[in-house]
Amino acid sequence: MGEKLMVNEVKLGLGNPPHPIYLYVKNEEMGGEQYVWYKYIINSKEKIPVHQRALTGYICELRLREKDYKGQDNLKLDIVISADELYVIRSGINTNFAKSFLLAASVVEDFSKPLTIVVNPGNETVVFCSLYDAQSKTKIRRDWDAKADFAGIIQDIQSRLSFAIKYEIDDEDIFGLEQLSTVKLHSNSVPKSKAIAPPVHPQDTRVRQIRTLLDYPVDLIKEWLQFQDAKAPSQLPQASIDELVKTMCLAWAAPKADPYRAETTYQQQVLEAIANGTDEVTAIREWMNYVVGQRAAVAAR
Repeated sequence: MGEKLMVNEVKLGLGNPPHPIYLYVKNEEMGGEQYVWYKYIINSKEKIPVHQRALTGYICELRLREKDYKGQDNLKLDIVISADELYVIRSGINTNFAKSFLLAASVVEDFSKPLTIVVNPGNETVVFCSLYDAQSKTKIRRDWDAKADFAGIIQDIQSRLSFAIKYEIDDEDIFGLEQLSTVKLHSNSVPKSKAIAPPVHPQDTRVRQIRTLLDYPVDLIKEWLQFQDAKAPSQLPQASIDELVKTMCLAWAAPKADPYRAETTYQQQVLEAIANGTDEVTAIREWMNYVVGQRAAVAAR
């Protein structure tokens, strides 16, 4: 992901404990002013309305939390966002906000870019979510579909966020009774037949992450799989996927460096770095920065 997400500036001196800022979604009114989300101070049981309706940052994780409310399980969706602070937007899994967010997020092509989440008040207590590309200010659109496979969408987004940094968030310091639920969706949330989707194969995740990083065309991946008589990377041996990754990387480098230099630096800065324990996506990203830097240095001569 971008450097702002990978390395947050450390603020020295006095400050508050490093807990995330929780934003709860609800359409309410206080003092004659409407708000659609709020902060909650657990010790004083105080709601603090937040009147700004947009939050911009890097989505780094989706979590499901099971909260006991009046003797009944109540499943919550947590959207973890890295920005100027660490934020967690919490809403019920069955709410219009959660569903509209998931539908829009399902068509996001690159989670390594900052996104803007906007809360929109509806009728009575209803709240909807809009999602924007933070750089282009373009709204990310998908038609409303109340019958969508939201369990499948959550797992798909989680797999696409596997490259992002994960924060150790200890809710017990703040909320006490809530328990983490990472795989289970209750029958009152989605049909049981959709409750547990099969896990995404690591090779499928690997190809998707690197394809997204390199902006490599999906059609070329499909064409390559057809030549291999396969429908998914998970059906092929690791050596074949290694070659696919190399092909994608060298195709990205082709207009930026001569073929010999591209392949040589790929061997040195990607394969050797991985052999020494560097994460593959991190190694490729650093190699890309090197190639672009070398190109700029040549152009400046």
